[in-house]
Amino acid sequence: MTLAEKLKEIPASAGVYLYKDSAGKIIYIGKAKRLRSRVQSYFREARPFDRKTDALVRQIADVEVIVTDNEVEALILEATLTKKHKPRYNVNLKDDKSYPHLKLTINEPFPKAVITRRIQKDGALYFGPFLPASLARKTIDVINRTFQLRTCDIEIDGKAPRPCLEYHIKRCLGPCVKGLCTAEQYQEAVRDVRLLLEGRNTELADTLEGRMDQASTEQRYEMAAKYRDLRKTVVKLSEQQKMSTSPDRDVDIFAYYREGPRLALQLFTMREGHIVGRREFFWEDLTEDDFDPASFLSDVLAQYYSSDYVPKEIHVPVDFEDRELLEKALTARRGKRVRIHYTQRGEKRDLIDLGEKNAKLAFDQRFRVLKPDMKRVLEELQESLELPRFPGRIESFDISHIQGAENVAGMVVCDNGKMNRAEYRKFRIKTVEGANDVASMREAVVRRYRRLLDEGKPMPDLIMIDGGKAQLNAAADAMTELDLEAVPMVGVVKPPQRHNQVSYLLVKGREHEPIYLDPHSLILRLLQMIRDETHRYALSYHRKRRELRDFTSELSAIPGVGEKRKGRLLRHFGSIHRVSEATEMELTPFVGKKTAREIVEHFARQRSLAETGNAA
Repeated sequence: MTLAEKLKEIPASAGVYLYKDSAGKIIYIGKAKRLRSRVQSYFREARPFDRKTDALVRQIADVEVIVTDNEVEALILEATLTKKHKPRYNVNLKDDKSYPHLKLTINEPFPKAVITRRIQKDGALYFGPFLPASLARKTIDVINRTFQLRTCDIEIDGKAPRPCLEYHIKRCLGPCVKGLCTAEQYQEAVRDVRLLLEGRNTELADTLEGRMDQASTEQRYEMAAKYRDLRKTVVKLSEQQKMSTSPDRDVDIFAYYREGPRLALQLFTMREGHIVGRREFFWEDLTEDDFDPASFLSDVLAQYYSSDYVPKEIHVPVDFEDRELLEKALTARRGKRVRIHYTQRGEKRDLIDLGEKNAKLAFDQRFRVLKPDMKRVLEELQESLELPRFPGRIESFDISHIQGAENVAGMVVCDNGKMNRAEYRKFRIKTVEGANDVASMREAVVRRYRRLLDEGKPMPDLIMIDGGKAQLNAAADAMTELDLEAVPMVGVVKPPQRHNQVSYLLVKGREHEPIYLDPHSLILRLLQMIRDETHRYALSYHRKRRELRDFTSELSAIPGVGEKRKGRLLRHFGSIHRVSEATEMELTPFVGKKTAREIVEHFARQRSLAETGNAA
């Protein structure tokens, strides 16, 4: 059936239409209350001139429609399909990150609590979303410190020879070692965590008070003190908790700043009357002449709230045609009334103005390459990687060799966004022969952090490994050997044949969920800088080792040149080439007159042989 024939057969009901090009690729998705009239309007000669629409129509080779019961359903379906297919001529919300949830893995014999952004049907319990995202990290930190659920991924069978560091610092009950914690004691802690996450804080506090009284009656005073402290923590947390399960007044505020085809969108999240979070989105390829703020904002909101938490109120800087329709769709999704306000004056407008100022600042930092706020970049890194603490100190490792020769590792340190050269370390790999980056990485990591343990020095907030899953797993095994599993670690993966770029990140423990960062994000620029510096440092050390090898092997053939004299020559001249060109007078202060003459004559013979060979 031709396109013209399909246009005649389109139904008049509500639904979604999908335009495709000659290759069958979806290039635009739209919704309509009456599909037939909306789709056919694109092909009428009397249609008003619009450069973007004209370019779209010229590429349409096929159309597909999906009928819905009403326009609200069409709006929801359009947003879902747009996020999935990202058509060229739609406004695409490029950052589709959702707020984090906490996952309690009751589908495991010894459950644990972890942060996740993906909800699956796997038998686990999910709680959230948490607003702001930092509240998820604070809550899981309370769980680990207070209820001491395990954080590791090992199989728990009670046969481990010794507990890890988490047990010794009282952040784990130690179910992996027989005799430290019974299954009943562990399940009691799991039930307490479940009550906490379900918001049943009063019930949990009463339960803990009962256990405290019982332990005191039985003269188990240490346990009574433990339950007393647990109860205090639960009561305090219940006063601070602002999960989306029970918000009183929550508002999202949108604002943007645009120049030409580039745009920065700012979203403030207000909870309980306070701004508690902020998110940013960027576009670089908007159609400059035909940009319509109302249409743009309508598409953005529909896509954003198709998969994210829906607040009670949404404030926008411009009004748009589908505002009431979107209100109905979001009300149905939330289950309670949702209002979208276009405010022109008053306190609410002041908040939008504040958002526009921040949007302009974000625009400048993104597109004008101003010096970024490093604290803010590191906070965004913490959120993106879901790190337990602020990554003030990052240590990064890389391996360098040529076909396994002169195998070395380099480690660099980034303190609060600045490279700390005084803390750099280099390692000559001793236990690995040949080109084995995985084993070499393991050796370097073990040596580095065993020494820190021996010296009683603090661990870094984040370890970066230059390499893929194999190198990351090797480094993780090294940390497990040292009982340092809790130190966060990320693998930086390079795309093939493009060694100066970062393709994606692998977080230890979540290797099956690679993290792809926007190529223009400040987080990626920071990680790229650290990775490049690590590579440079490891490579420079490798070259020095190779030069020393060549230097030593070449001078070993000259009588009178021992190890001490080789060292003097290397320190002064730096390379075998400069030694070969030095005069007898220049060499004498370092090796003596006789040996200097031997060196000059040695290289003279070599040049003579080379000239003879070339002549032949």
